Amino acid sequence: MNHHIRIISKRSSSLLALSIIDLCETFYCHLGVNVPDHAMTFRSLCNLLQDSVTPFVVSVHAKECAGVYFSTLTIRIIGLLQKCTQVFPQRTESLTNSDLPQSLPVVVIFKDFEAFNSQVLQDFILICSRYTQELPFIFIFGIATSPSAIQHRLPHSVSSLLCIEVFHSLSCTQHLASVFDKLILNSQFPFKLSSRVIQVLVGIFLYHDFSVQNFVKGLQFSMLEHFKSQPLSMLCCQKQEALLSAKTLSKKNVERIRHLPSFMRYVETQEPQEQVQLLTNDEHVKEVCQQLLKNLHKYHKNYYPILQCLHSLTSSLPKFPLGKHIRELHVSCIEKNLWETEEYDSALQLLRILAKDELVAALRKCAEILKSTKILQNVLQQLEDFIGRLEALEGVSSEDSSGNGIISGKMEYQRTDLFQLQKTLLEKESRRTKRMNPFEVLRSQVIEFIDSLVREYLTPAELQPLNEVCYYNSSGVLRQRLNVTPRTSIQAALSHPFYYLQNESLKTDAGTISSAAPDLCIVYKLHLECGRLINLYDWLEAFLTVMSAAEDQDTNSEECGKYDSLKHARFIQAVSEMEFLGFIKSTKQKTDHVARLTWGGC
Repeated sequence: MNHHIRIISKRSSSLLALSIIDLCETFYCHLGVNVPDHAMTFRSLCNLLQDSVTPFVVSVHAKECAGVYFSTLTIRIIGLLQKCTQVFPQRTESLTNSDLPQSLPVVVIFKDFEAFNSQVLQDFILICSRYTQELPFIFIFGIATSPSAIQHRLPHSVSSLLCIEVFHSLSCTQHLASVFDKLILNSQFPFKLSSRVIQVLVGIFLYHDFSVQNFVKGLQFSMLEHFKSQPLSMLCCQKQEALLSAKTLSKKNVERIRHLPSFMRYVETQEPQEQVQLLTNDEHVKEVCQQLLKNLHKYHKNYYPILQCLHSLTSSLPKFPLGKHIRELHVSCIEKNLWETEEYDSALQLLRILAKDELVAALRKCAEILKSTKILQNVLQQLEDFIGRLEALEGVSSEDSSGNGIISGKMEYQRTDLFQLQKTLLEKESRRTKRMNPFEVLRSQVIEFIDSLVREYLTPAELQPLNEVCYYNSSGVLRQRLNVTPRTSIQAALSHPFYYLQNESLKTDAGTISSAAPDLCIVYKLHLECGRLINLYDWLEAFLTVMSAAEDQDTNSEECGKYDSLKHARFIQAVSEMEFLGFIKSTKQKTDHVARLTWGGC
């Protein structure tokens, strides 16, 4: 009789709990390539299982289970089982008669399945399969590649004991969309990101690590940098707190407001008398600042619902003219006038050929968005009015819904050449008269209404006065901190060790080498003076000369340049470190030479 250890995996906690009815089962979880987020995923999974399924949950890494006995895993399982008598009385009220403590499974989570030793896994599964009647096991294999990894690492005699079912975690892009919805595209969150900062963070996410956790850390760094570098960030808070802070602005902060680019543009649009007041009267500036802050908060409250409506209308259009994800549309809206782009014109052209049922469905989605936000009730009322008028139309066929008009007159054909026929067709086309049916007229009104909403509510954020208070736009600083280049940092450290070690003896003039510098820095600076091939003996002689200067020896004496075993060992170690860092490599061209791999330095 075969005992099966099934690898089950579902997305929701309810499905996960139902899958453990069969107590001799195992799980396989496909997590994708966003490895930095796997630890958080498994931590959440452990908490979910302990709360809704069983208190006996163990999670292990491959490095903790190098031997066949799985020492770390065994200790953890025994520790959990010893707690059985302590945990079970607390759960008796929520368990039925069939949920006896001995029937509660032990869940073992292998976080990095591909890294486990194959033979160790095989032996462990075979051992557990003999005790499933007395001690049911459930395995969860965390796999970052594909389900075929199980067949590749386990022979058929072992994999046949596993009844495998696959469940996938949500994709990293879906998690990123949740972060945008809750933190960035939310008027309740006062801190905002400029278009360039969003592009930097999303670029790092898409082209480097696929880590939502690192994206959130980048968002946190942006917030800290904004509140550190922008003195007026005291106004980046909830509406009432911001208004209270605006009333008590110091004279220095009032001057800072006057120097904001957005406030200067606002002053230029005012009447001459008002301009004088804004430039000379501090109390008047505080009053105007309060009103501008109210307008800024109102702008955000109106912006995000209309943005979601536009995304709902255009996200299903062919070739996604305004982007597939709402973050792409958001970036386009806050950096320029969206209605002046070719992509926007293409989207409107596609909307103008929607059939009746498609248009009604799209408008209903927009209405649901506005209902959930409880603002822009006048826009919601107009949308519902359009929906009612569209549904009231009767006798509109699919041909009429997408047709462009009716051609008047009859074509008369006669014998002629190709040129004459083309001329006749062009004349007939120029005399064509178009008459729009009621649906087309109403559809055109709907598109014009949507266009008016975009032009009114989706204006660029930089046009809003005092936008610098809550928008962080230092994309260069963010890129420098988060998307660092290791080679540049290493070269800077080797060229200027003083800035890292803060040792006064390391200060040197440009082009000189400090004899007090670490051996690696000395060897690095010496190699910058060489060509493509570096003679190791000459390199060693130059190194010894610098060492002699460090020991205050006369450079003209016979002792200068001689080396002992300790100096020789220090040079070899420094050269080995240079090779490890990728600056040099051995070459077959000359046995006593190494090849230089990098050019240029700090």
